[in-house]
Amino acid sequence: MNAGTGDGDELFVDGSDRGRTDRVKAGRGAVTGGGTVMFSDAPGGGSGPAPAVPAGGHRPGAASDAAGARAASVPRARPTPRPGPDGVAAKSRKARKAGQWAKVAQRIVPDDLQPEVLRVELTELGDAFRAYQRRPEPDLAVLAELHDRKARAFARWADVTGDTSLQEEADRAAAAAQTTREMDANRHGVPVGEDGPLVERLLTRGQGVHLRDVLGHVRVGSPLPEAEARLAVLMLTLRAARAGTGNVTGQDLGGWLQGDAERVLQELVDVGWLLLPEDVTADDALMSRPEEPAQITVPTLIPTQPRPFFFGKVTRARLSGWAQKVVGDRKLRKKKAGAATRLLAVYTAAHSRPDGRLGGAGEDGDGLALDTVAAFCGLRPEDVAEHAGLLVAAGWLAEEVDTAGERLRGRLAERVLPLSGLL
Repeated sequence: MNAGTGDGDELFVDGSDRGRTDRVKAGRGAVTGGGTVMFSDAPGGGSGPAPAVPAGGHRPGAASDAAGARAASVPRARPTPRPGPDGVAAKSRKARKAGQWAKVAQRIVPDDLQPEVLRVELTELGDAFRAYQRRPEPDLAVLAELHDRKARAFARWADVTGDTSLQEEADRAAAAAQTTREMDANRHGVPVGEDGPLVERLLTRGQGVHLRDVLGHVRVGSPLPEAEARLAVLMLTLRAARAGTGNVTGQDLGGWLQGDAERVLQELVDVGWLLLPEDVTADDALMSRPEEPAQITVPTLIPTQPRPFFFGKVTRARLSGWAQKVVGDRKLRKKKAGAATRLLAVYTAAHSRPDGRLGGAGEDGDGLALDTVAAFCGLRPEDVAEHAGLLVAAGWLAEEVDTAGERLRGRLAERVLPLSGLL
């Protein structure tokens, strides 16, 4: 048998827990001697066998005794609150309004907690966490912000009450916020610092590695030494990186090479690095439109040949889009930057750390080797400083650029940080 509770948390008969049944008074309806057990679900308030009745008929006072026993042992049922127009019981709504039942992180928020703004924040925070749990899809950025709010609110609650367990909860919430942000950042390839995501990047760290592989391939494998040819080789390599073939329009070529486009394209065809369809000339390629682009083939990238790099179509498109964004930068175009300057923009962005500083932090120290930079850009090492100055003027590099010690040192401007190669 099980106990039940009535109004005022009264207990009635429970045959399985002596500690609880001991408090039931002896008498008819109490579990003592020859008494009879009364249950709350019986007709008229009890169940089970009726009280013993003499054979001759009714026992005097039986009705009143039974009623008295039921009154003593069976508590009254709680009245059901009347629901309001919003479907919430009036009593529950009133209690919640007073803050008595507000909960957050399994803790009840006292209705007299001061300051009032803290009580309101804790109440709303509990509602916000419960609302998040009902979301059909997770959103880690939203969850991290909720953990941040919890950390701040619980830290203040701990200050107000002196409860060290609240401060421990605040510390756990702060750690959860950081971990959640890191999870969200990893999903999007966004590096995270102490204060959260540093900046929204165009490339992931892994894609940055692939990009530098491509640049290294162009630096040593360009069939022609001049900057214009190197720029064309870079952009066409990214178009044909996976299958050895790709599409290009006259607008693409004109944007990359401006007035030199036809000459450079023809020179790449003449040396055999680039193939066009038999009935397509360099001039035809320059006239091609987006709805009917010209197809190009780079024989060294055809899958039947030994290939210099491997990545999927999503990475290829991302790298190609990254290079297009760098080469077509509005401020570089406004400064009429030539092919060498734009190649330097490509190289510095690809070889920068998340904070924008050029080069890694290895044994060679900060910065980039001038001879390597010059070889990629089709320049002499002594000419790199001049083109770096043009990048400073275009707001690509910050002003602390120098070339002392045969190294190019500097930092990407803040506006360029999304393009960092994440060394």
